[in-house]
Amino acid sequence: MNIEQLLNRDSFIERSARNRARALLDAGSMRELIGPFDRVTSPWLAQQKLVTQSDDGVVVAKGTVDGVATVVLAIEGAFQGGSMGEVGGAKIAGALELAADDNRAGIPTQAVIVFETGGVRLQEANLGLAAIAEIQSAIVDLRRYRPVIGVSAGTVGCYGGMSIAAGLCSYLVLTREARLGLNGPQVIEQEAGIAEFDARNRALIWGLTGGQQRAATGLADALVDDDTAQVRSLVVDLFRAGVPAEHRSDRYAHYLERLARFDTAGQPEAADVRALYGKDL
Repeated sequence: MNIEQLLNRDSFIERSARNRARALLDAGSMRELIGPFDRVTSPWLAQQKLVTQSDDGVVVAKGTVDGVATVVLAIEGAFQGGSMGEVGGAKIAGALELAADDNRAGIPTQAVIVFETGGVRLQEANLGLAAIAEIQSAIVDLRRYRPVIGVSAGTVGCYGGMSIAAGLCSYLVLTREARLGLNGPQVIEQEAGIAEFDARNRALIWGLTGGQQRAATGLADALVDDDTAQVRSLVVDLFRAGVPAEHRSDRYAHYLERLARFDTAGQPEAADVRALYGKDL
């Protein structure tokens, strides 16, 4: 991509959650559910004297993609680091559950989840964890009928229990700027020490958890440039591909077998992880 193309591109990363949802849906089809004017906020943040947001950082948008009924669930990374609490998690889980009900009633409905999240909201602890578990269960239910596509672009990444939710999606799309991991760099450094993982080493972080690495190791299905039109086009193509014959999460035995080969005594390099996962996937 040259300088002119870079300056003229429509960045997906730079869009807000609401604008991301609008861009993914067919033009003019978006209708927001439980939007900011409904004032459904977290009751727990206010009790801790923290600023709430009128949509609790989650946008639920209903519309169509390629003419097919679609719900887009976009997490706003700029609010509380995209963390999942009781309200935001319930919005995502409830929308996915209703989409599954639609399919059982003969109404084809598919879903996109735009992940921009550090995982559970610590201020809501167990309620947030329960909400994430409900999201994971709802993904597994809906993906039997229609694809559930996960998209993570940056800048927060996708961590914690929500990284497991991303792994449960029928397809996962990442940009090079995205990061995907169970624990964030600072958490690993805090718990295991800087010798194990230096959270300031950007090359190490993206080399192990960045979008390009995750796609190369089969933990994501597609790598896309930070371009809104390209992201939408890829989502359309994946929906057209239909439900995969085998979901990645069904191959847990394969991944456990690969992990058992790895010597944990040393610090892995990006090439080591590619060699471990990157073949026969």
